[in-house]
Parts: sequence; structure tokens; C-alpha cells
Amino acid sequence: MILKLNLFQCLLVAFLVSILPAYAQQAGQSEREAMYYRYLEFRSYVKGGSIKPHWMADGNSFWYVEGDPNNTIIYKVNPEANTKTPLFDTARLRQALTVLLGHEPPYQGLPFDEFTFIEGEKAVKFTVEDKEFILHLDTYAITRAAALSEEEKSRLIPQVSRKRFDLIHELREVLSPDRRWFAGIKDHNLWLRSTTDGRSVQITTDGIKDFEWGFLQADEAGQLAEWSPDSSKLAVKKVDSRKVAPIPIVHWLKPTVEVEWVPYPFARLDGPLRQSELFIVDILSKRKVRVDTGEEPDQYIHIVGWRPDGSELLFLRMNRVFKKLELMAANPATGSTRVVLTEIQKTFILGEQFSYQWPGLITLLEDGNRFIWMSERDGWNHLYLYDMDGTLIRRLTEGTFPVLWVEALDEKAGWVYFSAHADRQRPHDVHLYRVNLQGEGFMRLTEASGEHRIRFAPSKEFFLDSHSNLDRPRRIELRRADGTLLQTLAQANIDALRELRWKPLDEFVVKAADGETDLYGVLYKPYDFDPGKRYPVIECIYAGPQLRVVPHIFISPAIGAQALAQLGFVTFIVNGRGTPGRGKEFQDVVYGSFGRHEIPDHVAVLKQLAATRPYMDLSRVGIYGHSFGGYFTIRAMLLAPDVYHVGVASGGFAEPIGTLVESYLGLLQDNKEEYEYASNLRLAGNLKGKLLLLVGTSEVLFGSNMKMVEAFIRAGKPYDLNVFPDQGHDFIDDPEIARRYYWDTLRRYFQEHLKPVPTVEITRPVEGSFDLDEPVPLKAKASTSADARVLRLKQHMHTL
Repeated sequence: MILKLNLFQCLLVAFLVSILPAYAQQAGQSEREAMYYRYLEFRSYVKGGSIKPHWMADGNSFWYVEGDPNNTIIYKVNPEANTKTPLFDTARLRQALTVLLGHEPPYQGLPFDEFTFIEGEKAVKFTVEDKEFILHLDTYAITRAAALSEEEKSRLIPQVSRKRFDLIHELREVLSPDRRWFAGIKDHNLWLRSTTDGRSVQITTDGIKDFEWGFLQADEAGQLAEWSPDSSKLAVKKVDSRKVAPIPIVHWLKPTVEVEWVPYPFARLDGPLRQSELFIVDILSKRKVRVDTGEEPDQYIHIVGWRPDGSELLFLRMNRVFKKLELMAANPATGSTRVVLTEIQKTFILGEQFSYQWPGLITLLEDGNRFIWMSERDGWNHLYLYDMDGTLIRRLTEGTFPVLWVEALDEKAGWVYFSAHADRQRPHDVHLYRVNLQGEGFMRLTEASGEHRIRFAPSKEFFLDSHSNLDRPRRIELRRADGTLLQTLAQANIDALRELRWKPLDEFVVKAADGETDLYGVLYKPYDFDPGKRYPVIECIYAGPQLRVVPHIFISPAIGAQALAQLGFVTFIVNGRGTPGRGKEFQDVVYGSFGRHEIPDHVAVLKQLAATRPYMDLSRVGIYGHSFGGYFTIRAMLLAPDVYHVGVASGGFAEPIGTLVESYLGLLQDNKEEYEYASNLRLAGNLKGKLLLLVGTSEVLFGSNMKMVEAFIRAGKPYDLNVFPDQGHDFIDDPEIARRYYWDTLRRYFQEHLKPVPTVEITRPVEGSFDLDEPVPLKAKASTSADARVLRLKQHMHTL
């Protein structure tokens, strides 16, 4: 089951993008190394092709900003008239503003790119040079606005309540529907902050460390509380972590070393989960009503929200092994609950995806009496219409394809709009479809191949279609709700890619290790690829059962694989069996067999690719990955030591230990054999090649990496280790050092141990225009010698 881009995917994307450093060519770099760093900045070579719509009061029109700061234009788009016009008369605005400023405004275009409509969209408020102004659109008269103090401005901005441990995601205050209060957490308790006068009101007083209000787990979607429609009540969890075994996080870089103990549930400890209590809190009386969530202590609770009339609170209850999911409704006055719907799977429901993809499971209709439910009950993710007493009204979609997420619901017109993988010729493409609430009128609304990302107007009468594929840069189109194209609003420009001698990457389809199942992937080649030469191969692996990583858009977060190819490698990425997006049977391969099929699939892919591509040198094969990719990098080096010769595992782990893995392997006491098989520790003696482990010392899985190191030591196997002091799972806390060092290290390690094809003699790009499909002659100095690269490696890497 696949749902809309979720928290974990966002974090993974944020990590992959955030660690792309800004590199200029440095002295001593070979031409290949310079091209490697340029490709890490690939997105900076693609100009335009994105807009951020700001919807207006009519529910159809919107405005957006275009141009760089020196020539900013703000356009208004009226879909009904199919027009796109400048919202402001730039010359007139600048002339009027010059009088008030006493000098010409900065830049050449609009001197601002943000504003607020006031007076029923007859005027706007904007800021220039830290001064606020009001512009009347009919006369272009500009006046100074009353200045707000910083404290007054902060009243209207949600503040950070807490940062989630080891991740970049911040939990912010939640604004009430009547816009009078922000709900937040301070000192483990629930507080309110007034948007009117800024005063704070403490609502609860019994929260303490490790038994706190508004707690969300590290990868859990949602917000810290849910307001009732009338703004009188808050639904909020209180989470008890006191029985969860803590792990030490050592802060080595403090003036005096500090140890922080963080409760973190591990499957291999067979211990309890965090215990979630659900409450409905009246903000006036501060009365707390505990919701009956059942007798089972080890379960997952997620707040869905309120019925439109506030009569019931809806929440999800999932059992520990992810086989039983219930939609529950709670009485806000008494806390009593009823089961609305029960979903059961013999294997697992969503698995690790559930913690951050559960919000897409249910879509409430405006009448409050019906909802759309997503389920894989027939083997494919589809939509079902229910009434609020749990009666199935009808099935809305069916077929051998998965619905991904609901994009919009137009209850008045009777249409449900959703994204899906329903193109049988290209099953990885994402298109927009619709079906009516009678389960009829199924129709595809988008055309071009690739991935389509959709933003509907509030009226549901129009949508923006942002799409690209591997060889076509992003385009943004305005369409009617029935898919009719109105106009193209933006198109990315890729002229600058000629500097990179860029060519579209290769898509491929091969068989899994079972010899029957199709697997899809992409392959990258160097900018000066010569089919007559032999290139070492590097695989970029993730293979986690909750995520697909093969890119199908023009700018991919996995840009590192494309960059590594420029060093003289052939690189590839593939989604093996056990990953989502291909139906339940495809993903269920991982159930009860975590770690059994992934590496055989990837080895089969590698061999099939090389069988038809003689330029791939299988005597020199590398592999790298982060998180699950780190675990599977280690596993590939140990299960297939004669296939993979060099590996770099970052943010990985020695064995599956997080409690969410229980969805695939069950409880430890029930399946010890499979847990043991999934451990890399028992395989340490198989290591033959060169393996580098990269890990942050503040990583919750740091101890797992140390166990892997100990296993190598006991087996007498040499290994390499780099630690990032006080860095977490994504090496994000010190971007100027950790990110740069990560990419430097990856390059050095593969260059030293895989010996890529040396630089060819090339010349600089010629002046003028030319076809991107034609090779561009370049010229550079001879590449840095292997001895020099090894010297730099020894100077900069900590090797054990």
C-alpha cells in the first residue's frame, strides 16, 4: 500500500538533497572530480519550472512569484478566464514607493515577493526595507502601515514546541479554528498561547520527562494536538516512555562530555512499547476526559480528527504486529468508544510505512456521515466508500494497480480525484485519475509519461499539474478538473546542462532472482562514456520495505549515483521485491523473510545488466547506501562477497532492531530463527572486500554499528570506520563539515579501491549554442595520480 509523500520520505529526500554541497573546482582536482562535484549541484543547473500558488478568495484564482530578486514579477492567474497577467503595475508601484522611501526602491522589478491581501483583496500589505506599506490597487496610493513590534508579529506565527530526537522535523504549535489560540508543549505539558495578546495559559500540570503530553515518535506523522471544530477542546496524547529501555547519547563536543539517556524501543529487547493515553481536554475548564483505547498496552494510536459537527473524535488503533487496524470513534463527553471499521491482514498492514502514511487512509466527506477508506484487502490498494456506522456503501476503484493517495474530493460534483500507478505499460508512472461516488466514470486525467504532482484549487474546479520524467524537465500546466489543458505556466530550462555534457539516463527492466518478476531500475554512465572501455560498477541501494528509490522524475534526490558515474563508473539503482507500489504480493515477499530475498534480487539484476552491457566490469563492483541502505550494503558485502568488492555503509545497522520491523518478522519470541538470519553479525567472517562504515555518534543505531565492528574484530576481518561526532542519523547538524566530508569520503573510497576509468583528454565547452544530444569537447589536465589520491585518503580518513 502506497500513500502520499510521507514524513519519512520527506526526511529522506531532505537528507539526500541537504547533503549536496556547493563545490567549486578546487586546485588539484581532476576533470572527473570537478564533474563529480558539478553533478552534486545538478539542480542548480536547472532553471525555473516551479511555482508556489497562493489561492485567492474566489477559490479558483491564484498568484505566484516568478523571476530572480533583481527582476521579480508577481502574476495573477484566473483559470475561469484562462488568463495570466501581472498582478502589479511595477513601474507605477516603484514610482509611488520612491516618494515614501526617499530613494529608488531596490532591484529592477518588484521590491518584494510576499504580501497579504486586505480589505477584501482591494489592497495589499507588503514590506520593503523593514518598513510596512499598504497599496490600494485601484489608485496605487501607498501609505505607511502601523508598525508591529517583533512580539506582536510572533503572536501570529506558530512556534517550535520541540525538535524530534535525531531528526530534522520540528513539532510546531497548532492554531485553533477560530484563530484565537496556539496549542503547544512546554516543559512536558500542554499550553495555550493567545494570538491576541501573547499571554500563555498552562492547561496541564502533570507532564514529566518521559511521561509527557503531545509526544510524537521520531517518524510519526501528525501534529501534537487536534482542535475540535468549535475550538473548545483539544485531542492530545500523553505518552509514557518510562518502561522503555533508554540508550545513551554521548555529546562528545560539549566543553564537558555529557550523556543523554533517551528511551528507544528495540524489537530485539522484547520490551514494551511507549504507552499512549488519549485525552480530550476542555480548554476553559481544563477538564481532561480519558478516551477508552482498549486494554492492550502495546499498540499504536493515531489521532485522525473530529467529525465536522464535533460529535465524535476519530482515531486509529493498530496492534503491535500490524495485522489488525481499527478506526475508532470516541464520545468527547465520556471518553467511551466504538469500533467503526476493522481491517485485518494475514501478513501486515502497511508495515513501517504506517507510522507516517496513516493520514491518507481515511478521507472524510463534508456531510460527516461518510468516509473513503483505503485498503489492500484484495491485494491492491483501492478506495471504498463507508458510512459512519462502518457499513460498506460501495467499492469505488478496482483493478490490478495501486491507488496511491486521494488528491481531492469534490462532494458537490460527486468526484473523487486520486493518484495511482495504473499505466500497465509504465507501472511506475504516477497519473491523476477520477471516479465518481457511485464507483463509475473512472478516467485518467493526465497525459505525459513520468510522475505528476497535483495541486487542486480550493473550488476543486481546476488543478495544477507539475510533471517530469527522466529525460523531460519539469513543466507546470493549468487544467480543468476534467483534465482539459488550459495553458502551460512554467517550463524548466536545462540549457546550462550542456556544461555537464548531460545525457538522459537509461531505464531498464530485468528479472528478480525468481526468474519471473519484473524489476525496474535506472543506470547512469560517465559524461564521456565510451562503450569500448570497461567500467567498474557501483550500486546505490536502499531496499527498505517501506520505500521505493528508483527515480522517475528529472531532478532526483538520488543525485549522488549520477554524480559518482562521472568519476568513471557505471552506477545503477533498482527496486527489488519487498518494496511498495507493486501490490501486496510483491511487497509480501519480505514478510517473515526479512534479509532473505533482497541481496539475491540485486545480484540477479547486476548480472543481467552486465550480460548485455560488456562495458560493465564485474571484477570491480561497489555498493553504497544509507539507513536501510547501510544495512543492506553490509549484507551485500557479506552474503555476496565475490560479487560486491567495495562498500560504503552510512547510518546503517547490524541487524533489524527497531520495533516497526516487527510488522515483517513478528515478535522476537515467536520468530527467533528469522531474526537471527536477518542479523549481519553472524556473517562477519564472510567479509572479503573493503568496507567503510560511516556513523554519527548521536545516532540511535550507533551501538548497533559498534556491535558490527566488534563482530569484524572477532572474525579477524579488516574494516574501515568514520565517525561523525555529535551527528545524528542524517549527518545534518553540521552541514558545512559533515555533508562535505561525506561526499569527499565516498569519492575517495571508491576511487582508491575500484580504480575508475581515467580521464580522457577533453576541452572546455565551446561558446555558442549546440544540441544537448551532441558530445561537447572538453579539455583538462591529466587526472590526479592514484598515489596522490591514496595519500589524501590517508590524511583525511580515520581507519581502524
